[in-house]
Formats: sequence, C-alpha cells, structure tokens
Amino acid sequence: MKNYLTIAVLLILSACKVSKDVQVPNQQLPNAYRTATVTDTTSIARLPWKNFFTEATLQNLIDSAITRNNDLQIAVKNIEQAQFTLKQAKLGYLPAVGLGVTAAINRPSNNSLNGLSLSQFLGSKHIEDYNASANLSWEADIWGKIRSRKAAALATYLQTEEARKAIQTQLVANVSSGYYNLLMLDAQLEIARKNLRLNDSTLRIIRLQFDAGQVTSLAVQQAEAQQLAAARLIPQFEQDITIQENALSILAGKLPSAVIRNQTLESVPVSQSLSAGLPSTLLSLRPDVRSAELAVERANADVGVAKASMYPSLVITAQGGVNSFRASNWFNIPASLFGTAAAGLTQPLFQRGQLKTQYQVAKVEREKTVIQFRQQVLLAVGEVSDALVRLDKLNQQRQTAANRAQTLRQATGNASMLFKNGMANYLEVITAQSNVLQSELELASIKKAQLDATVELYRSVGGGWR
Repeated sequence: MKNYLTIAVLLILSACKVSKDVQVPNQQLPNAYRTATVTDTTSIARLPWKNFFTEATLQNLIDSAITRNNDLQIAVKNIEQAQFTLKQAKLGYLPAVGLGVTAAINRPSNNSLNGLSLSQFLGSKHIEDYNASANLSWEADIWGKIRSRKAAALATYLQTEEARKAIQTQLVANVSSGYYNLLMLDAQLEIARKNLRLNDSTLRIIRLQFDAGQVTSLAVQQAEAQQLAAARLIPQFEQDITIQENALSILAGKLPSAVIRNQTLESVPVSQSLSAGLPSTLLSLRPDVRSAELAVERANADVGVAKASMYPSLVITAQGGVNSFRASNWFNIPASLFGTAAAGLTQPLFQRGQLKTQYQVAKVEREKTVIQFRQQVLLAVGEVSDALVRLDKLNQQRQTAANRAQTLRQATGNASMLFKNGMANYLEVITAQSNVLQSELELASIKKAQLDATVELYRSVGGGWR
C-alpha cells in the first residue's frame, strides 16, 4: 500500500511546476496605423510574394534567391539542428539503457589476505570475473524539469523557423529593391545620354556662332563644360549598373553576371491602395515579432529548469545480467543470473550558490526577453507607419516633380528655339538644359523611392515568406 501511495504522490508532484510562467505582454495597440489612409483590414502580408511581385524577371530573381541564397540555406540548416535537439528533448522521459561486457583477472599478493584466501579455498593464485549486464537509469520528472527542457527545445526550434522566415522576407525585399534600383539606373543612363545629345547640338550651334563672331570664346567654354558634366554621368551610371547586377547575382546565389530586364522604370505601376491591415496582425504575421514572443516562452522554460534543479531529484537504477568466476560457466543460466535495483533521492545542499545564481540569472534573462518583445512590437508598428507615410508623401512629391520636369522640358525647347533665332543668349539655353537634366534624374529617383516604399511596406507587415 505504501508503494502505491508513493507512486501516486510522485505522479501528483510531476504534474506540478515549481516556477510560474510570465505571460507575453498585452500590447495596447491602436485600431489603425497612425498614417493609414486605406481602411481595408486585410493585410497585404497574406499575399504570397509571387502575387505581390508579378513581373517575370523579378520573380525569377526572387525564386533563385530563395532556392540558392547562402544565408537562407544556413537558416535551413539551423532548423535541422534544432529539429534534432527537439527530438532529443522529447526522449527525456525515457530511461537511459546501456549494455556492458567486462572480463577481469585479479592476482593478489601471496602475502595478502586475499592471496592467502585464494590459495586456501580455490587452490589458485588469481581470480577471474566475467560479467555481461544491462544498466537502466530513469529520473522521475517530479518538478517538471524534463518538461521544461522539452518546452525550451520546442521554442528554440520554432524560433529557428521564424528566423528563416525573417531572412526570406528581408531577402525578397533586398532583391526587389535591387531590381528597381537597376531600372532606375537604366532610366537615368538614358536621361544622361539624351541630355548629352542635346548638349552636343547646342555646342555645335555655339561654335558656329563663335566662328561667325557672334559670341565669345567664353560661350564655347561654358557650353563645353556643360557637355562634359553630362558626359561624366554616363560612365558613372554604367558603373553603378554593373555593381547592382553583381549584387543581385550574389543575392540569387550566382556568380556575378548581367541581369536581363524586360521592362522600364516608367512601366512599373505603383499601387495606391495597399492595405497594411491592423496593427494586431503583426503579432502573428511578422517573423521577428513572433520570434520575440517565442523567446519569452523559451525563457519561461529555462527558469523552470533552473528552479527545478534546486529541488530533490529521484533517480531509479537497475542492473541485471549474467556473472561468473569462470568463462566456461559464464552463460550457465539460471545459475549465472543476477539483478539489482535501487532508488536514490538527491537534494543539492551546498554548491557555492551556483544553482541559486543560475535561477536568478534565468529570471533576469526572462525579464529582458519581455522588454525585447515590447520593443520589437513598437519597432514593427513604427516601420509600417513609416512606410505608409512614405507612400503617401512620395506620391505627392512625384506629382510635383513630374509637373516641374514637364515645365522645364518646354522651357528647354523654347530656349533652344529662341537661341537659334537670336532672341535668347547661350546662358539661358545652358541653364535650361542643366535644369531639365536634374529634374528628370530626380523624377526617376522619386519613382524608385515609391517602389522601395511598397517593398518596405510589404516587408514590414510580414510579407515575403509565403
């Protein structure tokens, strides 16, 4: 009856947990983002990346990056490692079993008690011992230590999965942004070439006027300087294009090579109705926020392990097999059979405060993970709000820049026509050409910034890992 009572007490204790878990902070998130203009509650984060980025060349680049990018492959290997650790933790409730086979010969001194006893009783100066046994050891999970280790391993595994998702979302964003940067550089290179042709035409006219004595050499020099300024941009953009192509190739897990483009910057649409959803969805959609939440769960488990280590541990051991003093009788069954069983209750008493220190450190680490979770949520909400306001304000900037560029194109055409008819001087023509060059380059930069803002919004709400 006592044995049954003991077992029942142990089962009850094993269902208890010596440490109390802290809950993930309940963030008081707003019903909408500060700068949200779209009221749709469905987040674009739920869209697979192939549905968000529809251009074929960009899709091929992203697909290659997801398949071959080295950072992402390392993240996958980390998941495999965590899987093995989790499998090991799940076996914590099972006993440890080992097999052993030993053979020993002991030759005591003739003048020793053992030596005299051997000679007297066995008629031999040595003694042999042959043993084959199975050993079993099992620790009862009285305080939930094994269960906490399993919970920590599970949280670690889930964190590695969220880490892979986070790397993929950033990878998709980097490839997309790099591709749009490439299209911008293409557009700016074409703008520089067109402006150079315009400067060449103006320079030829000014040289003819100089030969006719209508202008001074200063006019020729200033026109040449303007032409050289436009010509300098061409190798600069060509250099930047090659560097960007190399960067995209490396992201895609390939050696540096050219990237084929089937569209221009102007042909890429900028959506004006992107929905970020509700701030509360970030807790489940953003991998980094989910990872911070799992860190709290893992810290809870670590505290449980540290606290349980301060309590008594019950270990049950058993051994059985065959044993003999002669090899010929080693496996003579049942005469050679033996078996032992024992149970030990161990309570740590004095370990220089190590266990208590470990427990206190684990609690502090848990408090840090709670703070880090709160901070990660704040950062996530802030990133979404930033992306939304960029989209809104960049759209206004682009409209203004487009109107300015159109006005300057007209001004350049008028200045050239008036100059040919002697109604405008060369400085007015040069100034107009310089202004239109800068305005068109700026317009391309703003369009690229708009596309970057859409990519950042998609990433910041947790899109890209589906």
